[in-house]
Amino acid sequence: MPDDTTPQRPEPCDEEHLVFLDELRESGETNMWGAVPYLMADFEDLTKKQAGDIHTYWMKTFAQRHSL
Repeated sequence: MPDDTTPQRPEPCDEEHLVFLDELRESGETNMWGAVPYLMADFEDLTKKQAGDIHTYWMKTFAQRHSL
């Protein structure tokens, strides 16, 4: 169960979105502040708001998910 400091995962964010962003980061193809268009291109069903919310969640939870 998430504690009070863990942001709530937005809809429709799933593990596939988070892995995509992790892999994009590893690739070095873009600065992660510019990742939303990449997310929208790969997951065409996402709106700009949904992609932005997923990106924000990914950024806020990165250290927790990767034990940094």
